[in-house]
Amino acid sequence: MTRRLLLSHLSLILLVLLALEVPFGVFYGRSELSRFSHAAQQSAMTLAAVCEEKMEHGLSADLPDVARDYGRRTHSRVLVTGHEGAVLTDTAARAPVGENLSAEADISTALSGHPAVVTRDGPAPGGEVLFVTVPGGSAATVPCVVRTVYALGPLRARVHTVWLVLGVVGLGVLATVSLIGFALARSITRPVQALERATAQLAEGRITDPPATDHGPPELRRLAASFTRTATRLQHLLQAQQAFSSEVSHQLKTPLTALRLRLENFEPYLAPCAQDSLDQALAEMERLSRMVQGLLALARLEASAISPVAVGLDAVVADRAAVWTAFAEEQGVGITVSGSAGVRVWAVPGALEQIIDNLLSNALRVSPPGTAVTLATVTAQRENGRTPPVAELHVVDQGPGMTEADRARAFDRFWRAPDADHDGTGLGLPVVRRLAHAGGGDVTLEAAPGGGLDAVVRLRCADSHPHRERPVTSADRRGHRSTQSGVGPAGGRP
Repeated sequence: MTRRLLLSHLSLILLVLLALEVPFGVFYGRSELSRFSHAAQQSAMTLAAVCEEKMEHGLSADLPDVARDYGRRTHSRVLVTGHEGAVLTDTAARAPVGENLSAEADISTALSGHPAVVTRDGPAPGGEVLFVTVPGGSAATVPCVVRTVYALGPLRARVHTVWLVLGVVGLGVLATVSLIGFALARSITRPVQALERATAQLAEGRITDPPATDHGPPELRRLAASFTRTATRLQHLLQAQQAFSSEVSHQLKTPLTALRLRLENFEPYLAPCAQDSLDQALAEMERLSRMVQGLLALARLEASAISPVAVGLDAVVADRAAVWTAFAEEQGVGITVSGSAGVRVWAVPGALEQIIDNLLSNALRVSPPGTAVTLATVTAQRENGRTPPVAELHVVDQGPGMTEADRARAFDRFWRAPDADHDGTGLGLPVVRRLAHAGGGDVTLEAAPGGGLDAVVRLRCADSHPHRERPVTSADRRGHRSTQSGVGPAGGRP
């Protein structure tokens, strides 16, 4: 932004300088040539009058001396002809005495009583000369013609010097304006950069360097003050939400546990006909506990700002498959693991385990006995071919599957499929998506080729996408273990 402001400022000043200096330089060059030509013509007319007087008194022999004296004083070449155009004297000795030059344009014009001022190329390369030819006398018959020739090199040198001075002055003005413009641009962009840093810090969860409200233009000062108030308010809200999540997790666990114990204590005293109602109450109690844990997990995820770390995908998949194998065998369902080895992905600490637990719980809930749940890892290249590849984790079951409309709504909070059992809370898949997004990935539900559902988790490969790793603290591990407390072999399906 500083560079753009400075360039726009300099462009405007450059246009102004060009609009002023170029016309001035052109006008100066033309006026100097005109002044020099007029002075040379007046001087030549004076010389012509002297030559006319010499010739009237029969002193034509003095013409060479007069011409040489004039040429030395004016640094010019002088040529004098008679009334018929014959050369009387030439200080440069280029035209012999007696040669008739009446055929030349300027001599012919002067013999007709009119002066001629022309510019021609000189014998030297790039050298211009000025021809000033005037008649001697104003009578009907011109007694003599005087031609003076001046080299324009010194005049052009003066004009070029003026152009050089104009260029130096223009560069000096541009340099001065650049310093002033840079200072002004910095005074504008410095508060903007401070706001940018503060915004990045706010995105990380906490502002450690708030923007100053006493620098820059008044508009940016007011913007910085408004941003600081807004950021402070947001931090207070985030802190209140985190405090609420922490306190509610303790406040709700105790009464729910006590209520469950009281319901279980009723069992010995209930009639057999009330046993089903007690079981339903305990099931609803269990569902309420899972729902509370899911809500708390979502609240913690939305309030936290933990950086992803590199995780070995195949190792986590193998570990979770081993944990769930015993539960799957009780239902007569197998778990198959396949795919690439050594794949590392970016994920929030503990998130990958919870994602697999939720998806396996859902898959095992709908898998008929005698079928298998497949965990497959695949490395796929992006469609544009320029961005780094991603690792895909497929959790494929052989259950009844879901319609396209149900798959589109499956990630809505508290939504459950119409044919789902009543144990689910509708929070498992929203938690999975939130955890995948926290690591820069995504999750979708697709129809499996042989029937059933294919839950596809796409995560960025750690080996091809540079990312700043942050050490995982014990607080991170405790926080993410607490988000997993409601997921396990008894987890719910939407």
